[in-house]
Amino acid sequence: MIAPTKTLVKTLAEPQQLDSIDLHNSKRANFLQEVIEGLEDGILILSQTGEVVHANASAHRLCCQFNQGNFNQNFVPPVIWNLCESLLSSGYLFSDKLIILSDEIVLDKSNVFRVRVRLLDLDGFEVPCLLVTIENQYESLKSLAITEVRKFDLTPREAEIWFLYRSNYSYKEIATKLYITINTVKKHMKNIHTKRQACFVVE
Repeated sequence: MIAPTKTLVKTLAEPQQLDSIDLHNSKRANFLQEVIEGLEDGILILSQTGEVVHANASAHRLCCQFNQGNFNQNFVPPVIWNLCESLLSSGYLFSDKLIILSDEIVLDKSNVFRVRVRLLDLDGFEVPCLLVTIENQYESLKSLAITEVRKFDLTPREAEIWFLYRSNYSYKEIATKLYITINTVKKHMKNIHTKRQACFVVE
């Protein structure tokens, strides 16, 4: 079941400006297309009526997952479109500021996504579009945990436990998942914290 949680509204006093990029230059356009397609995060560009202007490969895959296997080219999952509608209605209240709405979609413990929506005013479009980014927080945590495993020089078993701990598993859940006792989890966590503290002292 999809459960959206914790909507966050962020306003920026001045929109951040990127250096102007000549999208008519085919080499640059192709480069940007490759960058967008290569991103692990889902990128959706939607019209204000909910039509898909562009979706990268990750967005296609994630929308299919949110819709339980069904992805029509122009169908935006309701959990994402609700956030877009909130942004559109709040945009009139804060028309002089850039607004970013953020929400969390929880499918299960291993599938937690951060969705952010903002207005995107592009040349060539009569009205602003909606830029939707979808980040798999589990994968982001996994990458962070892998970095920490190397940094703290953890053993393979400590690495397993640390990854689950960073993924918000309780000691009891870690013990159940790895078929070990809670006391063993506590012992490993004590060793991990000792290594982390030693690492911070050296820095």
